Amino acid sequence: MPGIAIEVVGLKKRLGRNQALDGCALSFEPGLLHGMIGPDGAGKTTFLRVLMGLLRPDEGEIRFSQDGAVVAFAELRPQMAYMPQRQSLYGDLSIAEHLDFFRDLYRLPEESYRERRRELLQVTRLEPFVDRPAGELSGGMYKKLGLMCALLQSPRVLILDEPTNGVDPISRREFWDLLYRLAGQAVTIILSTAYMDEAERCARVHLLDAGRPLAAGEPRAVLRAAGAASFEELFLRNAARRAP
Repeated sequence: MPGIAIEVVGLKKRLGRNQALDGCALSFEPGLLHGMIGPDGAGKTTFLRVLMGLLRPDEGEIRFSQDGAVVAFAELRPQMAYMPQRQSLYGDLSIAEHLDFFRDLYRLPEESYRERRRELLQVTRLEPFVDRPAGELSGGMYKKLGLMCALLQSPRVLILDEPTNGVDPISRREFWDLLYRLAGQAVTIILSTAYMDEAERCARVHLLDAGRPLAAGEPRAVLRAAGAASFEELFLRNAARRAP
């Protein structure tokens, strides 16, 4: 199945007195792992929420397409999954009970659910812990459970808001391994992160600062074009330019 492409044009969003997004124009190629990279307060979460239809933009347009044909957001929405930075899992429900809950929420047929459940438990290595309550999971296991719940419906677009924030290094590596596997299945993945080292793990990066895009492209190409040794250096330069 062809992947989903997304084009954002002139996106603006004000939250109170803060101009959270200020003219974002970004393109997301289908079937790739895209990273929204920027420091805290850059506008990443606002951007992802607008993309998911959770916030309405003040200006601008978001266009979705599949195999070159425009797709209406209402038609695509059931094929999109969103994992917020602060997940609302239930601490007293086990892993198995969470999966059953989302099966009912997505109205999945029992046969396809069982196969998807088996596959996800295997790749996340959570099968031995299916009876453990979410409130007793480690940070990495908790994030994996959130990802499993998002993936049960086999989405074509996966949007993740800082999915590795607060996760130990080993769990971060395992989480990225899962994302690479999904990208290999032609899923369009857009994730935000404030960890600059994670930028180079992405197929494409979209640098955001103070609600404005700085650069976009293949990570090493972006650094070469900016003449920067690292993304930390690039953002520090931009902060110095903005300083009064």
